[in-house]
Amino acid sequence: MSDRPIDSAIWSAQDIRVTAHRLATAREAVLAGETPSDAPSDAPRAVIGESWRRARVSGVDPDGEQQQNPLPVAELEHRRQMSRLSPVLPVLNEGLLAAADAAQQIMVVTDAEGRVLWREGSAPVRRMADRLGFDKGADWREGVVGTNAIGTALVARRPVLVHSAEHFVRSHHQWTCAAAPLHDPCDGRLLGTVDVSGPAPGFHPTTLSLVSAVARLAEGELRTRHHLTLERLRSSAAPVLARIGGRALAVDPHGWVVGVTGLTPPDRVALPKSPEAGPLWLPRYGMCALEPLPGGWLIRIGQQERDTGPSRVVLDVSGRDGSTVTVSGPAGSWSHELTPRHAELLFVLAAHPQGRSAAELAQDLFGDDSRTVTVRAELSRLRRHLASVLAHRPYRFADGVEVELRLPPQPVHLLPQSLAPAVAAARRG
Repeated sequence: MSDRPIDSAIWSAQDIRVTAHRLATAREAVLAGETPSDAPSDAPRAVIGESWRRARVSGVDPDGEQQQNPLPVAELEHRRQMSRLSPVLPVLNEGLLAAADAAQQIMVVTDAEGRVLWREGSAPVRRMADRLGFDKGADWREGVVGTNAIGTALVARRPVLVHSAEHFVRSHHQWTCAAAPLHDPCDGRLLGTVDVSGPAPGFHPTTLSLVSAVARLAEGELRTRHHLTLERLRSSAAPVLARIGGRALAVDPHGWVVGVTGLTPPDRVALPKSPEAGPLWLPRYGMCALEPLPGGWLIRIGQQERDTGPSRVVLDVSGRDGSTVTVSGPAGSWSHELTPRHAELLFVLAAHPQGRSAAELAQDLFGDDSRTVTVRAELSRLRRHLASVLAHRPYRFADGVEVELRLPPQPVHLLPQSLAPAVAAARRG
């Protein structure tokens, strides 16, 4: 079954029954270790098949009751208050709640860990969800409840529709759900998901498009709010920069540049996750001094000392919620959250310490050795943050830099959102 028919077809009631039966047959075959029929319509979609495989490896019981350990009320309230999604709840409610309620569905918002923070919509459907443990504070990750739109969207990092027997757990087969991930425009960090769920017979296939569109609106609202904070910081930083001799930058807490003096302005500077005032080594500029500004930081750029270069890199791709690279040296350490593509690139380079050509990397990432222009462009972006630890001709980690690669305990969980051939081969061991 291709992704397109399930995601966009307009089903009749008969279509829904036939589709559900076909999906159930495919699921039973996969769980029994068999290969579904050669007919394309009998095979699970790629996003579903990969999710089923992860759920099996995680030990989810497809026919058992899923035990929930919901968050305590105090912890739930704390997460709500700290969530970056709280300010955009009105956007999500306005875009989805009325339609969900009218269609006998519910709207759910989770955090990046798959915990249900808010749940609104049809009262009868909420009661049905209660019987599945799908309540506020519940953990809806794939590793806990198997394939579902929320958990699978968190892994795949794209909007996902899960219909009927595409759910891994049998008790969820009467449901269909559509979820889209929500990202922070400040740093690209995954914030959570917005989801619409309900009984399968009453679900309209265009719901996935609606959920995706409203998710983009919410991210746009976050972007607008961020631009306003940048303007306020720019106004307060301008007189400070005007009095400084030498090179300096004013940045917000996420490293977005609002003003410079003495150098060409970059869009962003990669800062540590928890920066502190004082001396700081930055990959792009060497040794710097960090000073607080109202709502951001002043970075004074100085000369890098000869013995403060990086000596160790830790590439951590062990988590399911994102990947990081940490660079360490005599001047301290610095961490950077990686985009999925940059995580793939660094994984391949760590796995091939002798280096890779642009054509080899194109084959590793895309299965097409002619896509060298794309590879070089991505490496150019990556070197803005890691120029001091990456070398080229061939592309590799620099000589003298110790590289530690941290992998997940089970290969199947390696960069689960990646479609790169090199990553897929590593998952198979």
